[in-house]
Amino acid sequence: MSGVATTGHEWDGIKELDNPMPAWWVYTFYACIAFAAVWVVFYPSLPFVRGTLGYTGRSDLSRVMEAERARTEPMLARIRAATPAAIAADPELRGFALAGGRVAFANNCAGCHGAGGQGAVGGFPSLADDDWIYGGSFDAIQQTITVGVRNGEHPDARGVAMPAFAQAGLTPAQIGTLADHVLSLSGAGPASAPGAALYAENCVACHGDRGEGNRELGAPRLNDQVWLYGGDRAAIGRTIANARAGVMPAWGSRLDPATINMLTVYVHALGGGEQ
Repeated sequence: MSGVATTGHEWDGIKELDNPMPAWWVYTFYACIAFAAVWVVFYPSLPFVRGTLGYTGRSDLSRVMEAERARTEPMLARIRAATPAAIAADPELRGFALAGGRVAFANNCAGCHGAGGQGAVGGFPSLADDDWIYGGSFDAIQQTITVGVRNGEHPDARGVAMPAFAQAGLTPAQIGTLADHVLSLSGAGPASAPGAALYAENCVACHGDRGEGNRELGAPRLNDQVWLYGGDRAAIGRTIANARAGVMPAWGSRLDPATINMLTVYVHALGGGEQ
């Protein structure tokens, strides 16, 4: 016998003692209850009850954000009023724009173009090289960001539709021959007269005689071994047969002009910006 009251439970000779809780633990427990009651009175702790102080984390965040906007607004106003080229030429503005552009890129662009602008096979162009579909100058990058590509939401959106040549009458054999010729433009395969004839009839108007592309139309270069949807014969054949129509949002309706300018400067600085 332990000399201490038990709960009456016993199992295999083992009894459950009914020791009282230590006084310090009991007082701490009661203090926590009292503290919780006071907290509910002053702070929002229950649904639809804001507390007598009227404090919320959302309102606190709003005050912090408002203070940050007030702090940065003078610089943002300068960014907003300047052209991207002028921003890049001013060390102070350029440093601010690169920092802000990096954040805006991570929030809005990295999901498709990658954290470093490296792009991905599947229609997401690299922004870190010198291969541009619509141009890599400040003005061209700013325009592309502002109006987007084939989005149906901006009247000046970039890009035209590529035909699906399997539906336009080309046979699978002709598509294969045309794919071989496209590969030959970048030195990845032998040229052929039938392929050249098919290319001249169906592709030259947009992609150029030598596959140099057309930035006005958004027709990519075919002679540089840089591919949006894969550069092997099968991938090129699928592109010819089914067409591609990548879409990019029109960020001009979503982002502040200062953010557009900062993004322009940041993208231009990723590695392939043109003068």
